[in-house]
Amino acid sequence: MSHTKDLYEKHHAASRGEGFSILKDERGACFSGLIGKGKKVLDIGCRDGALTKAFLEGNTVLGVDIDENALMRAAELGITTRTMDLMGDWHELEGQTFDVIVAGELLEHLFYPETIVAKVREHLAQGGQFIGSVPNAFSLKNRLRYASGSRRHTPLADPTHINQFSVKELESMLREYFPQVDIKGLGRYQKLASLSPNWFAFDLVFVART
Repeated sequence: MSHTKDLYEKHHAASRGEGFSILKDERGACFSGLIGKGKKVLDIGCRDGALTKAFLEGNTVLGVDIDENALMRAAELGITTRTMDLMGDWHELEGQTFDVIVAGELLEHLFYPETIVAKVREHLAQGGQFIGSVPNAFSLKNRLRYASGSRRHTPLADPTHINQFSVKELESMLREYFPQVDIKGLGRYQKLASLSPNWFAFDLVFVART
């Protein structure tokens, strides 16, 4: 855990900065609308709570992350926090279930994201939702960049992105554990992203239901 903890504390400090979140306003509004109010929510990989605060009001939210420095800032926002290595056994959450589990820009950072999806399923209450987002690694713009031999301005440029997702691959993984999966696109070209997220979305938002 120490090596991973050190890696992400340095990465967040150098590349993300306090309060940074990809498409923060768009994703925040989207997640908040999907979650609603009166829910028990677990936000895995919450960092400093930059996105978490969008759905904090009216809900009971626990934010977990391996970056203790980021969690201290999240706690200042009123978020209940807990230090946790997601690749561990999740003993910190033993016996607990949640109405909603959120994973915003997280799955691409994991060696075996499917193991985390399985754990999420175990900790969701009946009728619960798994909500999250990942970069769209194979959008048309990114494919053209790869074809030119460049990964600049693509998800591959981030050395902590271990896995890359297309709409098809993301949906396939989630459907192994959830009977209902919906994926929508977000990004600068929102109309095109909505019509064809695989080609035009910058980010892929998913909702998986039990």
